[in-house]
Amino acid sequence: MAKPTPGVESIASFVQRLGVLLAAGVSPASGWGYLAENATGPEATRVRAVADAVAAGSTIADAVLAAAHTAGRNDPVWRGIAAAWQVATDAGAPLAPTLAELATSLRSLAQNQEDLRTALAGPIATARMVVILPIVGVVFGLALGFDSLRVLFTTPLGLACLGLGVGLMLASRWWSRRLIDAARPTQLTPGLVLDLMAIAVSGGASLPRAVAAVDAARTRFGLTDDGSRETIAEVLSLSRRAGVPAAALLRSEAVEARRAARSSAERAAATVAVILMLPLGLCVLPAFMCLGVAPLLIAVIASTVTGF
Repeated sequence: MAKPTPGVESIASFVQRLGVLLAAGVSPASGWGYLAENATGPEATRVRAVADAVAAGSTIADAVLAAAHTAGRNDPVWRGIAAAWQVATDAGAPLAPTLAELATSLRSLAQNQEDLRTALAGPIATARMVVILPIVGVVFGLALGFDSLRVLFTTPLGLACLGLGVGLMLASRWWSRRLIDAARPTQLTPGLVLDLMAIAVSGGASLPRAVAAVDAARTRFGLTDDGSRETIAEVLSLSRRAGVPAAALLRSEAVEARRAARSSAERAAATVAVILMLPLGLCVLPAFMCLGVAPLLIAVIASTVTGF
């Protein structure tokens, strides 16, 4: 299951600065070099890697794609930047405004991911908190003067409770993790392909050439299918009928795709907050009884029988 990509806001800042440098007349290769000199933050290593590769003769799209695979992860955001650069180059779109639009899209993506983390914070905290309930039960028994630990580890009934309780806790942890992971989106870059098509048509390329450029970039840079093909076809048809620029329509659809993704993630997080009560009720509370309450009762009964 995909997880949010860290440092998206930092990436957006780099892209924004690069766009400003290009708008001022700095060459793309020199722009990456200037950024690498003062790069800080979680993505600084990748920026320096791109600058070094470009200085060594690599194309910028190839250098960015290589950077996407560094640090032990295949970053979809960096692959998206590589695809955007390639599409802009193929379609003849001006790079400076393209980078400005891309930075705006990345900041929207960063906000999406931050909203998701905020929405899932409650369910994740709940799942972690309830795990300590059985431990609280054992400590409570010890505080009352009953040796619950000795009962758990040295008596047949205690060992049975221990095995059942630990099994239930492991099941709860697995179940809760599956529920939380299911609430995370599988598409981390919603609206990216729509942005790529907007870049392609903004360069003045014919529609067939723009579509071909975007399809080639999707294949080369391993972008997942986000179901945008029908939307692109509808927008291009509307653009032709209405006689309005397709780029603006495509960018508005990209914004809508990110808004829809954010709403969907918030709904999923709200749902999982309720569904997490299932492992709590079916696994954690019985584990609490097995590890905390049952040993205490066994210790009380044993001490009462011994007293007689």
